[in-house]
Amino acid sequence: MNNGIEKHIHTLVSALPNSPGVYQFLDSDGNIIYVGKAKSLKKRVSSYFVDSRNHSAKVRALVKRVADIHHIVVNTEHDALLLENSLIKRLQPRYNILLKDDKTYPWITITNELFPRVLQTRTLTRDGSEYFGPYGSISLMRELLDFVHDIMPLRICTRRLTRENTTNGYHKPCLQYHLHRCKAPCAGLQSVEEYNEYIAQVRAILKGDLRPLRKQLTTEMELAASELRFEDAARHLSRIKELERYQSMSVIVSSKIVDCDVFSIIKDERTAYCNALRVRQGSIVVFDNIRIPISATATEEEALSKAICKFVERFEEPLASDVIVPFIPTAAAIFDRIKFITPKIGEKANLLSFSQKSVTSYRKERLEAMARHNPERATNHLMEEIKRELGLKHEPRHMECFDNSNLQGTNPVAACVVFRDGKPSRKEYRHFNIKSVEGPNDYASMHEVVTRRYRRMIEEGRELPNLIIIDGGKGQLSIACQALKELNIYDSVEIISLAERLEEVFFPNDPYPLYLSRTGAPLKTICHIRDEAHRFGITFHRDKRSAAMKGSKLNEIKGIGEQTRTLLLKHFKTISAIERAGFDKLSKIIGPAKAKKIHDYFTNKQ
Repeated sequence: MNNGIEKHIHTLVSALPNSPGVYQFLDSDGNIIYVGKAKSLKKRVSSYFVDSRNHSAKVRALVKRVADIHHIVVNTEHDALLLENSLIKRLQPRYNILLKDDKTYPWITITNELFPRVLQTRTLTRDGSEYFGPYGSISLMRELLDFVHDIMPLRICTRRLTRENTTNGYHKPCLQYHLHRCKAPCAGLQSVEEYNEYIAQVRAILKGDLRPLRKQLTTEMELAASELRFEDAARHLSRIKELERYQSMSVIVSSKIVDCDVFSIIKDERTAYCNALRVRQGSIVVFDNIRIPISATATEEEALSKAICKFVERFEEPLASDVIVPFIPTAAAIFDRIKFITPKIGEKANLLSFSQKSVTSYRKERLEAMARHNPERATNHLMEEIKRELGLKHEPRHMECFDNSNLQGTNPVAACVVFRDGKPSRKEYRHFNIKSVEGPNDYASMHEVVTRRYRRMIEEGRELPNLIIIDGGKGQLSIACQALKELNIYDSVEIISLAERLEEVFFPNDPYPLYLSRTGAPLKTICHIRDEAHRFGITFHRDKRSAAMKGSKLNEIKGIGEQTRTLLLKHFKTISAIERAGFDKLSKIIGPAKAKKIHDYFTNKQ
């Protein structure tokens, strides 16, 4: 492995998430040579590239050939297991020894018969039968089947039943009937309607609606325990726990979806990220991500069309007749006999959601990798994103954020923090002691601080920021805008405010807030500068209050502790006000005993 490839692999591994998923190793020709699953992708994949002395000869040979890594994030280990199985069978990677046979995971089926049976199978037959699963654990599936047959009197025989031969005495009840495990529908002793009620309950269990069954089992467990049948109670408890473990559906394999292709996309200023899934016979057989350049004026529909065409070239196979997309691409008309679907609910919607999560993860990892190895390009990308998301005239290369701090109404101060190219410029941070405002008045304090900050910058001929951020809501923003207008620079800078409760972004003269994506870089950057201003202001306020407390005359009074001093300053604001307060006013705040000490101290000082 040469240095260039080694550096590339290190970048990919460092960007992997600690999530369950499937990873693919590719050689220098782009061929997939190994597919594996992981509970944590980062931990599992990184283990291949540490000290090789602990690896087998096969693993060392594999690692030498790895030139690229692709990965797929899924929701659970169960999904990772199923997806790994599906991809290995489709791709037949050279270094995968196991799972290359045509053996598939088991399903539970409700057969399409007059009196349906509930069976296990590894073969999906499109004959109208219903399939549930697949199950990564054969033991769990068998326990579930045993459980269903224990509580439901369903037939297990292979007799071919018709309405005629179940009513003319052709069949006789078997041993299952005499063991009370079947009601002999074959002999006409149970109606189709009653039998189908049991099947409906089984279907609900297999779909995951376990509430009625859990309630029934709990009742039976409590009854068994009250009658001292502890073995029966333990068995019911064990079944309840098994139900809690049970998962009936997986987005990775479906018995209802036969063949389809799925595409999802995220569009940035000049780049689009797209994910593609190919589902064949109900299983995901191809999973791929690409990044494509687009024009600044391209719409999402145009970008998706371009991405689909790119994927068709890579697949070297035509699209399936059903294509699942988040919206209809502009090129839909050129694909003959292709149906584009935008599902809202159901398994197809689940597949689309899975694809969208995958492309979001892919984009995040590419941007993180770019930030580590090309910081300038990452910065340019971030500035473009913030400009676009906020609708700014210019990239916010220079941002400043203001925050007021007046904890407990004392020592009001403010802070201004500066970000350059999206990063803190701490040497430019500034503190402000509020001079013209008496008491806690955030609006007046904000007006004073903004005025002082930019009046000085104007006088010194310094460059104004591209974007001003106010920590607060519409009221704070309005006051800051008023200060800028009084300085005649309102039209020279752009200003927003960020309300903390819902991360609402407010603009001047707009009553409605903007809600940015919670996972996007613009909101994270804006929240970072807001939080930095808050931290910087709080630290300064606490230092100032602590210094004031240390130099206070109250420290000289024996029997008056810090808590009492804080309480007095919170109420009276200043030492001189405490000194002027009489005994009665002090008593109402801190009680007569401490009030007498303070009153006597200041009286004797006069």
